[in-house]
Amino acid sequence: MSAAQQAVEQALAAGAQEVKVYLSRATHAELSQRGGQVEKSTEATTRDLWLSVLVDDRFSSHSTSDLRPEALEHFIRRAVEATRYLEPDPDRRMLPREEMGALDAGPLELEDPDFGTLDPDQRARDVAALEAAITARDPGDLVSATAHTWAVHSASEIAFSNGFDATVASTSFGLAAEATVREAGGRLPEASAFFSARYRGDVPGVEAVAETLWRRIDHIRGAGPCESGRYPMLVDARSAGRLLSTVLGALSGSSLWQGRSMFQDKLGEPIASEALSLYSDPGIPRGLGSHTFDGDGQPARRRVLIEGGVLRAYLLDVYHARKLGAVPTSGRTANVVVPPGGRSPEAIARDLGRVIRVESFLGGNANTTSGDFSFGIRGQLLEGGEPVQNLSEMNISGNFHDLLRQLAEAADDPWPWSSYRVPTLLFDGVQFSGT
Repeated sequence: MSAAQQAVEQALAAGAQEVKVYLSRATHAELSQRGGQVEKSTEATTRDLWLSVLVDDRFSSHSTSDLRPEALEHFIRRAVEATRYLEPDPDRRMLPREEMGALDAGPLELEDPDFGTLDPDQRARDVAALEAAITARDPGDLVSATAHTWAVHSASEIAFSNGFDATVASTSFGLAAEATVREAGGRLPEASAFFSARYRGDVPGVEAVAETLWRRIDHIRGAGPCESGRYPMLVDARSAGRLLSTVLGALSGSSLWQGRSMFQDKLGEPIASEALSLYSDPGIPRGLGSHTFDGDGQPARRRVLIEGGVLRAYLLDVYHARKLGAVPTSGRTANVVVPPGGRSPEAIARDLGRVIRVESFLGGNANTTSGDFSFGIRGQLLEGGEPVQNLSEMNISGNFHDLLRQLAEAADDPWPWSSYRVPTLLFDGVQFSGT
């Protein structure tokens, strides 16, 4: 019997009627270097247990990292006893066993079999090579550069008192860099480049990371605001997920149940232009968002959320689906995918007059109830596809109901180093505030 299954049995013996246990073990190693010196070096293994119990239709969740047998027994007993003081909430009951399951993890390639061969010396060589590649491209204004690498291995098990049990293991690797340059007047603009993948061999090499970093530095030199007004907006593939995360938040069961969703009662209705289709796909091999089961024990499934601008599904976990009288669809997203179009961002920009390419969002806020938003941006003003000004100290504002209908085209460049597999997106007539 596994440790998760033993915890389930202990909770049942303490008086719980239903029990879910999630047990995780993760190994994380990270190394950073600046100026030829190690800035940060960590390697740690963590173990955590999350326990959910239903006692006389009363529900609670608890977590602990102290997995010593005597401590865990005391923790479980206290969790069950504390639950008896809560208000009944029968909608927290788990699914029947026959509705639970998990995908076969094999085809998903979630775990790099070579994880154990990566030693500290190799990490040191990686960050040294990356810092050297960055400084070799220095035109003379580099103040500092930091190189980072990391590797994570996690293994988890979920066990339910109805007999369902599943395990999964995964890895992720990353290489990143950040740099500060000096400009006339004392300004010190910064840029970064960040890449992550399930398999170490899928992470771009040090030369590619350094090249990306300096390209982004070139796009922030001398940056400032341009004239306020409405412009077409190209949102870079690596940043488009910032907008879509707000959309997904408004699709969640908790937002709908609490009346905080801009998409309340919009199922089956157009909420965006026909150019937008959006789905959650857990089955992409080596995808950073790929998984085999969700927190309710449902097998992971591909979900079409928006199709041709029409809202097709909400993100409903079992609890909120019951509250709403709906069918659960999973409250967890997987790889968030917008199908790519047929043109490159460069080709799209060449066909436009003046367009602002947004390369990153800087702070701001969005209201998932009303849809109102305001985000700071950094990017470039383009004319006929050519950059004419680097932009900063500007923001975009509006409402998501309008913005989604202003989506004109998706480019052909989905970003593969994220759980958001989203290409560059073109929006018409977005309000920019600058000078």
